[in-house]
Amino acid sequence: MTRPPLPPFDATSAAAKVRAAEDSWNSRDPVRVAAAYTPDSRWRNRADFIRGREQIVAFLQRKWDRELDYRLIKEVWAFTDNRIAVRFAYEWRDDSGTWFRAYGNENWEFRSDGLMAVRHASINDRPIAESERLFRWPPGPRPEGHPGLSDLGL
Repeated sequence: MTRPPLPPFDATSAAAKVRAAEDSWNSRDPVRVAAAYTPDSRWRNRADFIRGREQIVAFLQRKWDRELDYRLIKEVWAFTDNRIAVRFAYEWRDDSGTWFRAYGNENWEFRSDGLMAVRHASINDRPIAESERLFRWPPGPRPEGHPGLSDLGL
């Protein structure tokens, strides 16, 4: 099985890979998201160290049980051969109705089949007022034409 676009990346294929990841994460389907990673993928997500698809699925289930109304935008920061650096922001609320915007960076490394083998994520959350929300599309992928991070000044 391959997961195009495949490395080595250029500007177009790196942007397509990042948008595919964004769309997948916005599905909030842990099994769908985990399918993009190697069976033995290694993650660092904040202070969590995760290994393999089974742990990815469990982690994402916990995440989206807590992070309600999740909406994510990713953007290419840099790329080379089989690596992509991404910056992102996402909005979510907790079960008490408090909204947050999370800001972060990810470093990705891919195998030749296009599956991600390594993901390092650094993330910070900031409480926001509901009126400050910028990501207001219906559940699922960000609509075509919706501004990206740079367009939103993030």
